[in-house]
Amino acid sequence: MAERVAPLRLSDVAARAGVSLATASRSLTGTPGVSAAVAGHVRGIAQEMGYVTNMHARSLAGGIASSIGLIVSEIGDPYFSEIASGLIGVATEHQRMVQISHAGDPDAVLAQIRLLRAYRVGAIVLAGSGFSDPALEAAANAELASFQASGGRVAVIGRHHISADAVLPDNVAAGRSIGTYLLGLGHRRIAIVAGPATLNSVADRVAGTLEALGTIETLGSLEKPGALESPGASVSVTHHEFTRAGGAAGVAALVEAGLLGGDGGGEVTAIIALSDVMALGVLAELRERGIRVPDDVSVVGFDDIPVAADVALTTVRLPMAELGAAALRMAMLEPASRPRRKTTGHELVVRASAAPPKARP
Repeated sequence: MAERVAPLRLSDVAARAGVSLATASRSLTGTPGVSAAVAGHVRGIAQEMGYVTNMHARSLAGGIASSIGLIVSEIGDPYFSEIASGLIGVATEHQRMVQISHAGDPDAVLAQIRLLRAYRVGAIVLAGSGFSDPALEAAANAELASFQASGGRVAVIGRHHISADAVLPDNVAAGRSIGTYLLGLGHRRIAIVAGPATLNSVADRVAGTLEALGTIETLGSLEKPGALESPGASVSVTHHEFTRAGGAAGVAALVEAGLLGGDGGGEVTAIIALSDVMALGVLAELRERGIRVPDDVSVVGFDDIPVAADVALTTVRLPMAELGAAALRMAMLEPASRPRRKTTGHELVVRASAAPPKARP
C-alpha cells in the first residue's frame, strides 16, 4: 500500500520561508502589514512547495472571508460589466472569489443582501444606483449595518442613503460638461432622454446638465416630455427604463409631443441620453424614422462604454473599471469611525454624433 503523504500546512511554508506563521498568512492572503518583497518571497516558496491557501479555513478563523458579494442592476449592461471587471481584478490580486447578484428594485436588493450573508461572504459591494427616497433603502441599510456589526465589510458605488464607504461617480460634473459642450455648439432646444426619476444617478446627471444649460428648476417624474424655459436653453425631459428600449421610447415620446419631427424638423436640435445604452436605442430609433445624426439632430451619451466608439457617439467617459476596483479596495480596509468618500473624474469624448444645429425655417 502506498504511503499516505501528509498535506502541506501553512506552518511548513512559514518554516521554509523563514517567517512567522502570521507573516506567511498575510503574505498569501494579501492582507496589509507585510512588505511587497516579503510577500513575494513567501508566495514564491508556497508555489515551489505546491501549497494552496485554504481560504474557507481562514474565513472561519477570522478576517475577511474568501468571497466578495457584488450586487448590480444588470450584469449585461456594459456599465456594470466594466465595474465588475475592475472589482474582479482586485479580488484576484487578493485571492478572493466574487459572487455577482442582480437586483433592480429595493426589495430585490434586500433579498440579495440577505442571500449573500447566508453564503458567508466577507464583503458586499452595492453597485446599483441609489434611490431618491431614503425610505426605499431603509431596510437594506439596516441589513448592511447588521452585517458590518458582525464583522462584514461594505462599500457602495454611487449616492445611496446607506451608511457605508462610497465611491462616487462624477455624475453632476459630467452632466455639466455635456450641457456646456452642446451650448458651445449653439444648441438651445435640447431634450434629455433619462432613466427612472427615482434613481439618484439620474437625478445627479440631470441636475448637472440643467445647471450648465441655465435651468435651475427641479424635475419630477414625467409621463411625457416636460419643457422648461430658461435663459440658457429650452429643455425637455422624458423618463424611461435605463435600457436600449428605453432610449427608443424616449425618441417616440419626443415625436409624439411634437418636439421632434419625423423628417428631422421640430423644435429639438440635440438629444442627451443619460446612458450610452439608452443612446444606442436613440440612434436606432432615429435611423428607423429617417432622422439623420448629426445633420437633423445631435446625440450625446453618458459613460463611454466600448461600443460608443464604434457608433461614433459623443459621450462623457466615466472610469467604470476604476469604480469597481476602488470600491473593493475601500471595502477591504479596516472600518473607519465614519464612512469614507472617494470621488472619480470624467472626460468629455467628442466624436461625430454631435455638430452645430442647422438653420431651421
